[in-house]
Amino acid sequence: MPQDMPPVGGYEAVQYKRNIPVRGLKPVYYMLGVGLIMTYGWRQIFIGQREKHELAREKMWSRIHITPLLQAEEDRDQVRRHYADQAREKELLGSQTSVMNSER
Repeated sequence: MPQDMPPVGGYEAVQYKRNIPVRGLKPVYYMLGVGLIMTYGWRQIFIGQREKHELAREKMWSRIHITPLLQAEEDRDQVRRHYADQAREKELLGSQTSVMNSER
């Protein structure tokens, strides 16, 4: 039985590529666009973080500077409460201000 051989001159070429026109931009332009968008986003993050740190620093210093005023207000409130307690004790106990039951 004889073996089948290719025809003389060979087979014709098989067209495996499609002839579709290129649509859109080249991939390098898409990469450049994405890179620019990411650069802008990172810049905004950097600026936002810097502003956040500046606001935190300002808040800390404002609290440091207002602490003496708050302490003075607390001291005045404690003095007022102390005198109110003494007045209430004097009203309830009269001239007898001893908290002990005996004179020991």
